[in-house]
Amino acid sequence: MRDEILTYWEMCARENGSLQRGMYFREPPAASVVLMSRRPSAPYEDSLSEDGTELEYEGHDVHKSPGVDPKRVDQPWELASGRLTENAKFANVAGKTLVRVYEKLKDGIWSDRGLFRLVDYDYRDSGGRKVFKFRMRLTDEDLDPERVVIRDSEPSRVIPSWVKQAVYKRDKGRCVICGADDELHFDHDLPYSLGGTGMSPQNIRILCARHNLSKGARIE
Repeated sequence: MRDEILTYWEMCARENGSLQRGMYFREPPAASVVLMSRRPSAPYEDSLSEDGTELEYEGHDVHKSPGVDPKRVDQPWELASGRLTENAKFANVAGKTLVRVYEKLKDGIWSDRGLFRLVDYDYRDSGGRKVFKFRMRLTDEDLDPERVVIRDSEPSRVIPSWVKQAVYKRDKGRCVICGADDELHFDHDLPYSLGGTGMSPQNIRILCARHNLSKGARIE
């Protein structure tokens, strides 16, 4: 929902992924995701129009390394391995893809700014180096929520910390069957052995030891 305020964990739960960087490319028709910030301490120069409909989003720098100041180096098209960066992937689909935009308000708190169409981009001089500037426009196009979710290609038995945080908050730290608040376990609703993933809060729930052990690999 546009302008909804979310915690970091709620944002990760919505996107079914741990959002640790600012740009997440997904092949169209899936929607990509970007994280932006206009705070004084922000590392990039992102700007949003007063009515919230036009976004200029700056691409991302090379990784910091010994002897390298990322702010003095051209933003890269390719990684050292020769693979395309997120910058280049976004540039290659300008005019053809949608992007979900989240804005950082303060540490741990984000705002869903809505779904934007990536209109075009520039790769231009800025402060003695070249940077990407992506222009996006707010859209009211309908989009199946399944197309904006960041998903892993394979089921995972491991339950990452962001999923545990989201599930613990949702289930209020109690067994979802009996309400017990001790000897708790994080349980795969659809068992891993049957293709269930640990990467989605929708497939994880809290069970007490008794109910977790009694479930086995049954689907309830």
